Amino acid sequence: MEKVWLKSYPPGVPAEIDTSRYASITALLEESFETNRSKPAFACMGKTISYGELDELSLRLAAWFQSKGLAPGARIAVMMPNVLQYPVALAAILRAGYVVVNVNPLYTPRELEHQLKDSGAEAIVILENFAKTLQAVIGHTAVRHVVVASMGDLLGPKGCIVNFVVRRVKKMVPAWSLPGHVRFNDALADGARQSFRRVEQHPDDVAFLQYTGGTTGVAKGATLLHRNLIANVLQSQAWLDAARVKHPDVGAGITVAALPLYHVFALTVCGLLTIRSGGLAVLIPNPRDIAGTIKSLQGYAINTFPAVNTLYNAMLNHPDFDKLDFSKLMVANGGGMAVQEAVAKRWYEKTHTPIVEGYGLSETSPSVTCNPTTVTEYSGTIGLPLPSTEVSIRDDDGNELPIGAAGEICIRGPQVMAGYWQRPDETAKVMTGDGFFKSGDIGVMDERGYVKLVDRKKDMILVSGFNVYPNEVEDVVAKLPGVYEVAAVGVPDPHSGEAVKLYIVKRDPALTDQDVLAFCKTQLTGYKRPKLIEFRADLPKSNVGKILRRELRDGNA
Repeated sequence: MEKVWLKSYPPGVPAEIDTSRYASITALLEESFETNRSKPAFACMGKTISYGELDELSLRLAAWFQSKGLAPGARIAVMMPNVLQYPVALAAILRAGYVVVNVNPLYTPRELEHQLKDSGAEAIVILENFAKTLQAVIGHTAVRHVVVASMGDLLGPKGCIVNFVVRRVKKMVPAWSLPGHVRFNDALADGARQSFRRVEQHPDDVAFLQYTGGTTGVAKGATLLHRNLIANVLQSQAWLDAARVKHPDVGAGITVAALPLYHVFALTVCGLLTIRSGGLAVLIPNPRDIAGTIKSLQGYAINTFPAVNTLYNAMLNHPDFDKLDFSKLMVANGGGMAVQEAVAKRWYEKTHTPIVEGYGLSETSPSVTCNPTTVTEYSGTIGLPLPSTEVSIRDDDGNELPIGAAGEICIRGPQVMAGYWQRPDETAKVMTGDGFFKSGDIGVMDERGYVKLVDRKKDMILVSGFNVYPNEVEDVVAKLPGVYEVAAVGVPDPHSGEAVKLYIVKRDPALTDQDVLAFCKTQLTGYKRPKLIEFRADLPKSNVGKILRRELRDGNA
């Protein structure tokens, strides 16, 4: 296969990257901790921690975990928004030789229980705001060690005030009980008295279990190895370096970390890439609070801003947007969902820097393609394959299609996962004989190597950059006694790109949309819940009785 995309690379971007420099993510982290000791690493709510402090705090927590007798390779869940404890926990788990299991803090008990059981997690670091969720399911899991963090833990003297406001004024911490738990700061203090034991780590060791619905909707752990993440960090850095040429005045860089770090895009681009380059990431715990987000970013000369279309749009529409300093903005990375042309144009008018759209998946650590960081206008494509990445457009029989023909986007490269955690059957379904990962997305490659997304093979719904799998929503709603049949589809939404719409055939004539919404609230995290419900006498089906979601979505039924 000819790599036609290489001719479209910006000057200086290599065709291949060399991953041999690091044996593990730990080696990458520790190199940065040593080189950048006095530099700021992460800022949140007005408090900044340096690389030296991140080194020290993560070593203490790592020693604490080791003192509990957890064997190397043990899975440790992290259930927190973007707060300073997140990078500390992340570095601690990896340095101690364990596996990070990222958990969405907004999960319902049902969703959390599945992920903890499936991963076999033995420990969890959780923000107290979400401890009640864990309380409901911990007895059904293998979790034996619970570290509970509070918003104010690492904020210094003002931490007590923050905790008081969060708990007492805003009432954001429901009552909870987790016998035997340890407070985050107590674990740090205890860990300081323990001795940390270095663990020999290798590129093929598992680093993360990143949960995704894959193509079926049952959440599966994409098994990401140390070498997968190292590769994607180096690929991303090589790609971003092309933008630096125009900004010789920018040093290590300031990145906005508004996307949640438990999401693989933010984990790599805002987390690991920032650390690798010795930059500063400004953590935004609640990006839905646009006024608060803008306030948190005032005073920073922002250099990189990875986000999804909905966040760019919401910020552009806020009256305080012009108070932000984008004079040194090098790159705005758009990912997770399609960037709308109108938003991209307005962003460029305001910041004089384009939104550079890319594409990736949990299974690819995540970045696969990206538009050059040197472009000045919206292309409507997802860009070119990154260095060391091959994209092949194939038909249903696995044959490569010619330029301009639509087919499944298949990906081969060092960032592709080892497989789905303990699911060889599911892994076999998505891997080709020649080592390509089948994305389930339909695309076209043009003669310059640019890829355009045409359709999604799977019926996945994309809400603000998060995957929603119709199967999961339907399985939940079907448990409601008054429901006879249900289909979930995505419909256009001006705020979130897409929203979930349910089509329901009633078993109980008394069933109302409010009944359905109330039930979904207990079973599904916010972005998965339906926004629209339509009751019908019947649903369109194929000749074998399969509900035809596409007909519902296209309005043909």
